[in-house]
Amino acid sequence: MSAVLWQVLQIVLVIGISPLITGWVRLVKSRLNGRIGASPFQPYRDVYRLLQKEAVVAHSASWVFRAAPYVTFGSVWLAASIVPAFTTNLFLAQAADLIALVALLGVARFWTALAGMDIGTSFGGLGASREMMIASLAEPAMLMVTFSLSLISGTTAPAQIIAFILSGGVGIEVSLGLALAALVMVAIAENGRIPIDNPATHLELTMVHEAMVLEYSGRHLALMEGAGMVRLTLFMALIGGLFAPWGMAQPGDGALAVLVGLGAFLAKCFILATALGVFETSIAKMRVFRYADFLGGALLLGLLATIFLYVSEAV
Repeated sequence: MSAVLWQVLQIVLVIGISPLITGWVRLVKSRLNGRIGASPFQPYRDVYRLLQKEAVVAHSASWVFRAAPYVTFGSVWLAASIVPAFTTNLFLAQAADLIALVALLGVARFWTALAGMDIGTSFGGLGASREMMIASLAEPAMLMVTFSLSLISGTTAPAQIIAFILSGGVGIEVSLGLALAALVMVAIAENGRIPIDNPATHLELTMVHEAMVLEYSGRHLALMEGAGMVRLTLFMALIGGLFAPWGMAQPGDGALAVLVGLGAFLAKCFILATALGVFETSIAKMRVFRYADFLGGALLLGLLATIFLYVSEAV
């Protein structure tokens, strides 16, 4: 019964704090740039304002364009719900693994790209083609990180990986450091953050995600924006849970341990959000033709993490 309760709490928590984390990143960047910046709660107001507006759809749009926001948001939300945030005692923990997570994110990306091409505008096709180019390198890198973690822990289930790390079965591993670096680079690409993309601008020469959702409005745009916020929270939960799981509650722990896990999760999210804001302020947007170098580096790090494991076991 407690697993069902914590699962419901996690589903609500993911929706509840995602706009706040996005707003916090924007506030950190504003302060570092010498501006006061908007309140970290501004994304809540933005989403509410969009939900009050009518969704205007182009005459050339098909049912794919209308269905894509719901499928995208549902896929990302489900993916975020199966990643342990504050406890591994989740109802879906036994049915979820990192490969399913990659697949759910792939479904969301596929439908967003389809929607970008569906209406036939040049910006939509441009964004979809760039998104697929990024995905062709980001997904293999993510799978290599998954393989590295599964070789260390013997499983691809996030809850079991976390339990294995918390049990002290893993010491200082070079492979874990390489896998963490690869996952951070994949997270930057998947969330369309600087240096891969800049969610704050609409420059036609550089935009990726914004080009695919440019024709959306009203509740459809609210869902697309919400999916992006939830995806950012997902990757923060993934990085904080798999590589720094300390404080997370385990099955059999009481409500106090869950409260500690909740506080630890929120602290990790805001530390990572602050680090993201500092990183984005200190680096420039990358040129499009250099995406392959950046994501190729992530794939190489993931591959090296796996090779180091085999070498260390053979020695």
